[in-house]
Amino acid sequence: MPANRFIHSVLVVSCLLWGVPLASAAPHSQTVEYRDGDAVLEGYLAYDDSIQTPRPGILVVHEWKGLNDYAKRRADQLGELGYVAFAADMYGKGVYAKDHDEAAKLSGIYRNDRALMRARVTAALDELKSLPQADPKRLAAIGYCFGGMSVLELARSGADVRGVVSFHGGLSTPNPEDAKQIKGRILALHGADDRFVKPEEVAAFEKEMKDAGVAYKLIKYPGAVHAFTVAEAGNDPSTGMAYNADADQASWAELVKFLAEELK
Repeated sequence: MPANRFIHSVLVVSCLLWGVPLASAAPHSQTVEYRDGDAVLEGYLAYDDSIQTPRPGILVVHEWKGLNDYAKRRADQLGELGYVAFAADMYGKGVYAKDHDEAAKLSGIYRNDRALMRARVTAALDELKSLPQADPKRLAAIGYCFGGMSVLELARSGADVRGVVSFHGGLSTPNPEDAKQIKGRILALHGADDRFVKPEEVAAFEKEMKDAGVAYKLIKYPGAVHAFTVAEAGNDPSTGMAYNADADQASWAELVKFLAEELK
């Protein structure tokens, strides 16, 4: 079956599972200022304002440069599916890396301080929970690259989320024993040729999940490298970061199915 027809089929099944219309108008969107302690943050909210009842909420965490149009587009897509999608701001209002070097420094602050990472992503989840459009008992979190690592740390913190999905995210943690606190299912969508996430890191992640008895699934996409869902990453896999249309479409279909199953 062609990829576009397959994804359409998944969307139909997903919407039938919890009563969301398959097609809806472009979602309402707005920026939302919130805080983590003294840090002022600015997230992005997207939802279908024709739906009058609370519906499942999805936290979306950005890549290593900061909250950008890519993360906002993903939030819009989820809003179109009938979810309340809130794209977090991990770095602070107006903070955005201009290049990869600056992004490495910014993300490194949080990668090297997992307590700070957890606090910042938890602040975004708390903001999502507080929204009148969201059902606080039906929440999930997804993240891309740095964001994938962030939502996995959110799960390890024991956050009350039904599911967490990492797209080409970092899988390592200095606190593998915390996996026993994970309450929901984990889905890791990984490029089989990702040289930024080493095979030993993948193996350690699987051991961590198994040792803790976590319900998890790891999918490896052949030929896909880091950032395989991001069209802006270009089409040259030799750089280590490149878009892969097949992996992008297949991984999004996996997400849609996962959310429908966990949040119905």
